[in-house]
Amino acid sequence: MLSWVDGQPAELLSVKDRGLAYGDGLFETIAVKAGQPTLLERHLARLAEGCARLRMPVELPVVRAQVLAFSQQLGEGVVKLILTRGDGQRGYAVPQPAKPRLILQASAKPAYPAAHAEHGVRLFPCVTRLAEQPVLAGLKHLNRLEQVLARSEWHDAEHAEGLMLDTSGRVIEGVYSNLLLVSAGVLMTADLSRCGVAGVMRAELLAQADAQGIECQVRDISYAELLAADEVMLCNSVYGIWPVRALLAHGWPVGPLTRKLQAITRDLLDC
Repeated sequence: MLSWVDGQPAELLSVKDRGLAYGDGLFETIAVKAGQPTLLERHLARLAEGCARLRMPVELPVVRAQVLAFSQQLGEGVVKLILTRGDGQRGYAVPQPAKPRLILQASAKPAYPAAHAEHGVRLFPCVTRLAEQPVLAGLKHLNRLEQVLARSEWHDAEHAEGLMLDTSGRVIEGVYSNLLLVSAGVLMTADLSRCGVAGVMRAELLAQADAQGIECQVRDISYAELLAADEVMLCNSVYGIWPVRALLAHGWPVGPLTRKLQAITRDLLDC
């Protein structure tokens, strides 16, 4: 597997890396098409926001240059970008000065069934809840234990994704996707100021929809509102959009706005 550490081909890391010890870092999952990373500026903007909140230095021009060069070498597939605070000694205290470590890993594009995008997927109702932590909300930080636990709740092929609520019962997202719904022509997605991951595809779709005059709302969404929606969909930066057709005994049709937004993601990702 193609991998770089700080711009050089490598497969080994120091055991002192704070990403391993404490989850002290951030990551981005970037689709690569014809040697070009898709939605790169959105990925870098989220990375910069994460570094600012974690008070971790980052040289974005260096990150950009390495991702571009790595993507050229990869050609087609997925790049996982991991930025840790680098090596540290025992204890939580941040090393001064910190020397962040940039890790790039390549993988093939996942072979998801075409039926997921065409006919929709069934959601698993996860019991694991997302804790409210505003300082980390929206960030793609390295601690994903809530998602690991949620994904361990189902093992069948019938469910392609899981629905995650927060500890107050609000609808937040999928285990590895953002959730959007349509009600009376309005495109809605959850407020992620308390928890959840602010996906780059979610941001792109909201911007595209707004540019086309589609009313968009980012707000708290109750479970009852989800069930009453006209259309429900999932999105992420690798597969684009999957319609949601069922959750337990409840079902939704694949609606016109879902299809319209899918066309946008196909142009971006060829999916």
